[in-house]
Amino acid sequence: MTSANGPKEPPSKKSDASRRRRSGRSKRSDQPQGKLSETRTEISAGGVVYREGADGIEVILAARRTRRGELAWGLAKGGIEVDETAEDAAVREVREETGIEATIDRSLGETRYFYVWEDVRIRKTVHFFLMRAVGGDPNDRDDEMEDVKWFPLDRALRRAAYRGERDVLGRAAEHLR
Repeated sequence: MTSANGPKEPPSKKSDASRRRRSGRSKRSDQPQGKLSETRTEISAGGVVYREGADGIEVILAARRTRRGELAWGLAKGGIEVDETAEDAAVREVREETGIEATIDRSLGETRYFYVWEDVRIRKTVHFFLMRAVGGDPNDRDDEMEDVKWFPLDRALRRAAYRGERDVLGRAAEHLR
């Protein structure tokens, strides 16, 4: 099962056996079915980066492949490093993942969700900020993202793959309109 904000997939109505066959896992396992080895907490930061485009406000989204191979568009975000503030991490992650230099206008609050990665349950909190683009080039990003594009705000609200990030984009839209 996946979360509304993270790399999870929507629940399926297919049987457990069907999901196991599709994922290549058999019913037999060293761990009892449904048991996870541990739960970890992750705290990240990211941003809704905007600029004034020819037809109004645009925001930048970054895309990566899901485990299923689908392109998922979302907001730039990542882990907060030791001795780094959430604000500093958001600026750094936006620069690394999109190539865009941005300054923070305001906090957009946080999202919280769970996901499972390699049999570990992850409890994740992401602090998001509304950020104004001040320079940079999407071609100067790292290799983590497959694609980066500017979208009109309304289109970005529909394009974002995860509900939690669409909610954050909605909060940003309230401040930008």
